[in-house]
Amino acid sequence: MDQRVTTTDVRRRIPRTDAVLGDPRLTEAAHRLGPGAVKAAVRRAQERVRAGAIAPDEVADTAVALLPRTAGGLRPVINATGVVLHTNLGRASLSAAARRAVGEAAGPTDVELDLRTGVRARRGRTALAALRERVPSAAAAHVVNNGAAALVLVATALAAGKEIVISRGEMVEIGDGFRLPDLLVSTGARLREVGTTNRTSVADYAAAIGPETAFVLKVHPSNFRVTGFTRAAGTGELAALGAPVVVDIGSGLLAPHPLLPDEPDAETRLRAGASLVTASGDKLLGGPQCGLLLGEEELVRTVSRHPLARALRVDKLTLAALEATLTGPETPTAAALAADPVGLLHRAERLASALGADGIDARAVESAASVGGGGAPGVTLPSAALSLPERYAAALRTGPVPVVGRLEAGRCLLDLRAVEREDDERLADAVRSVGGPVAVDPATER
Repeated sequence: MDQRVTTTDVRRRIPRTDAVLGDPRLTEAAHRLGPGAVKAAVRRAQERVRAGAIAPDEVADTAVALLPRTAGGLRPVINATGVVLHTNLGRASLSAAARRAVGEAAGPTDVELDLRTGVRARRGRTALAALRERVPSAAAAHVVNNGAAALVLVATALAAGKEIVISRGEMVEIGDGFRLPDLLVSTGARLREVGTTNRTSVADYAAAIGPETAFVLKVHPSNFRVTGFTRAAGTGELAALGAPVVVDIGSGLLAPHPLLPDEPDAETRLRAGASLVTASGDKLLGGPQCGLLLGEEELVRTVSRHPLARALRVDKLTLAALEATLTGPETPTAAALAADPVGLLHRAERLASALGADGIDARAVESAASVGGGGAPGVTLPSAALSLPERYAAALRTGPVPVVGRLEAGRCLLDLRAVEREDDERLADAVRSVGGPVAVDPATER
């Protein structure tokens, strides 16, 4: 048969776009996702008819299957990397309470209004009160849009045109090529470097403090460790020198954590004499992306009233999620950190058994997870994983339910440390959807 005739016949049978859009499922989707996204799905389905991949009467069903879940471009994924706070995956997962709070705050709220008096009120007052309750040693608190912004705002408000005394061993690069010294200098402050890469004593700080000193900055090297012949001054020692001490703890731990004894926390640093503590909200706290400032009331007031604070403020959705994180039940981050390795292995064994019954080469193995997000460097969390053939890695990332694992020793590992138990079946279905039985050669099996 002439191919041109066949192609022409198929094109004539492709249903018109307006006719397909009349399908009730697509009409509903247009209200939920917008007409543009629905029309794009229909056109993609029509192209599949032209390519001979589907029949003309399958256009509507195919278009429905091609619709995105939401109007946004971000796709939810299952974090099976073994990194609890994976920066590329958005760091902390919000708790169910925080997600509900975000939904409630999506419409008009009393974010800056006192409903009793009808007059303007302090923005985010209930979230700030919840933050202070979790950190009793903080006389005041303020929230900005991320951890780096918190430190930049402090430097701008307190140290523009003056000196910040900082150890050379704490002038860190925080990620994506951004370096702390560059951020601080951009505020108009001057850096007074003291000590060496591996050793900085209290005497080094004392010799540098003078009339031009705005504050002493102590930065926790949260994404690396320096071991061996080292020395660092403690917060209490620095506070005794008389100048204000600002401590950037980085990872957002508000109080000591038994599993992370070397990770600094806000409460302990303030009790030791820190004037201000800055931290991130989307790391160990387990909340939304934001920057936390905690400490002396006068300093927090000065910082929060600086003009730059207006440009760095958080929106109502962040405030809602932060408060729910602080006052609500255990966060997914806390649950992942506290997960029992034996329980994780049992979950992996159940998944491997179920997938093995479907002819998939799946095995339960012990693995090692990490905290991530620039927190607790060098801390290993015993974990368990589902081990699959290497080819699954790319297929799972691009499957209907994206799953991100890691490659190790020629196998794709799906570490369960950061996967909520409720997602086990979704994880198994994702594996089934991208692969079938795999013939295993005993001579090359790993």
